[in-house]
Amino acid sequence: MATFALIHGGGDVGWYWHLVQAELRRRGHESVAPDLPCEDDSAGLPEYASAVVEAIGDRDDVIVVAQSLGGFTAPLVAEQVRAPALVLVTAMIPAPGERPEDWMDSTGFDQILREQPQADVYHDLPPELAAQARSRSRGQSDTPGRSPWPLSAWPDVPTRFILCTEDRFFPAGFMRRVVRDRLGIAPDEIAAGHCVALSRPAELADMLAGYAGRFSPGK
Repeated sequence: MATFALIHGGGDVGWYWHLVQAELRRRGHESVAPDLPCEDDSAGLPEYASAVVEAIGDRDDVIVVAQSLGGFTAPLVAEQVRAPALVLVTAMIPAPGERPEDWMDSTGFDQILREQPQADVYHDLPPELAAQARSRSRGQSDTPGRSPWPLSAWPDVPTRFILCTEDRFFPAGFMRRVVRDRLGIAPDEIAAGHCVALSRPAELADMLAGYAGRFSPGK
C-alpha cells in the first residue's frame, strides 16, 4: 500500500482529485488532497507547501503528485517529507529562482497564449462534471507568483511527468520540450485534457499505482 499527496492547481480545490482518490482506494492505496490557501493574499509557496505537509501528518513514504500550478509546490513538499517519488501531471516545472509569474515568459508559454484563444480545460469532461468543477473553482491570489522558487536545485527525488496529449491549455508539443529541457526525462503520456483527474481517473490511478510499485521503499 502506498500513500499519495495530491496537489491541485491554481484556483482549484482538493475535490479535483476525488475520482482518482476513489480509484486509488480500490487499488488499496491511501491519499490526501488538501485545499491550498489560494485565496489568501498572505500565503505564498511556503504556506502552500505547509498545507500539504500538515495534511500528510505522520505518514511515511508519501508519493507527491501535482497538477498545473501545483508543480511549484510539489518539489518543496517532496524535499520536506523525503518522498520516494514525485509525479507531475501536466504541471508547471519550476527552475531555481524563477518566479511563477515569470514561467510563461521563460518557457515560451506566453507566445502560445498570444497565438491561440483561451482554452477550455474541461473540454473532455461530461457536462455535469464540468459544471461541478466550475462551481467549485476559487480565486487565485497573485502572492505565490511574485516570489522566486526557493530551491537551489531540483530535489534528489525520482521524478516522473505525465503528459496529457489532448491538453488544450498546455499543448503536448510545448510540454514535451519543457519536460526535456527542465527535467531531462521523457514523459509518460495519457490521452486526456488538462483536467485528467476528472476525465480519466481510472487510467491516471493505474499510472500512479504503477509508480508506487516501482518507487516504494525496498524496490
